[in-house]
Amino acid sequence: MLAIFKRELRGYFTGVIGYVFLALFLAVAGAVFCYTTLFSMSADVSSYFTLMLIFCAIMLPILTMKSFSEERKAKTEQLLLTSPVSIPAMVLGKLLASYVIFAAAVVFTSFYFLILTPYATVKLALLLGNIVALLLVGFVFISIGLFVSSLTENQLSAAVGTIGIILGFLAIGIISMLIPDKYWIRYVFDSLSIFTRFSTFTNGYFDLASVVYYLSVGGIFLYLTIRIYDRRRYS
Repeated sequence: MLAIFKRELRGYFTGVIGYVFLALFLAVAGAVFCYTTLFSMSADVSSYFTLMLIFCAIMLPILTMKSFSEERKAKTEQLLLTSPVSIPAMVLGKLLASYVIFAAAVVFTSFYFLILTPYATVKLALLLGNIVALLLVGFVFISIGLFVSSLTENQLSAAVGTIGIILGFLAIGIISMLIPDKYWIRYVFDSLSIFTRFSTFTNGYFDLASVVYYLSVGGIFLYLTIRIYDRRRYS
């Protein structure tokens, strides 16, 4: 797994995707921070992280779109499948490479709030909870991106497909808002909504059930990716 991780991490910066993602993430995070805090003169972190969640739905597919699709297009997939590395280790190595870049960007941009400390009280516990929530959502989005990337050799198709699935998960939360509280189906939609569960963290609650939900959803997509490559290795 470590060899795959190093190879993938190096690949992000020998090409342009790693630089494009980091530049785009830092630029968007800076703009969102200025809009939600500096311009509004507020130390509330919830608006910042809510908007960053939406932007991550578009930006993270850029990071994952090449993970497996590039291997298929370059005809190097068979080298991976015949290497002594197990399929789970291969998938986890690619996941870890993408996730390290994303997590580093999230943690770095979260230091923007230190600018506010001389002028306002920043609730560090709330800030930490939101960082954890965004990192968990990022794990889900990256897992979805790896799954979609394993289905196609076209990077653009992988990115668009990933965005479509992510927006579908986010749309569940919007649909639930349109359903009256008296109907039980609303609670089903709320329990499945990435956005609704994220809002518990932005409101200052560390919800263990939501942590389990995010890890489970991400785990399901990783399992599906592993199953796809298990079938290809022995087909």
